[in-house]
Amino acid sequence: MFENLGDMEKMLEGMQENAAKLQAELESKTFSVKSGGGMIELSVNGKGEIIDLTIDDEILLDKDSLQILLIGAINDANKMVQQNQQNSAMGMLGGLGALNPAGKNK
Repeated sequence: MFENLGDMEKMLEGMQENAAKLQAELESKTFSVKSGGGMIELSVNGKGEIIDLTIDDEILLDKDSLQILLIGAINDANKMVQQNQQNSAMGMLGGLGALNPAGKNK
């Protein structure tokens, strides 16, 4: 039962290394969105942190529109980050099947 324990530990170490690489890769990406025809431009990193924000002077005069456009831009950027994280995780999980296909060792 425990004869493959060393292999299991190596596999777990490899998974941890891959997860760390994936996290670093995600964090290094930048996602940019525009809202209101470009009146709001927002950039976030792969962790979802806002790293740049540009607001057209014209929209500053309309607080309600500014709030709506900011909320839309933030939500769109967050969706992009989440989709990228999901796609990257699915890619990593897809690679696990190649390491140990179901039923191969039975």
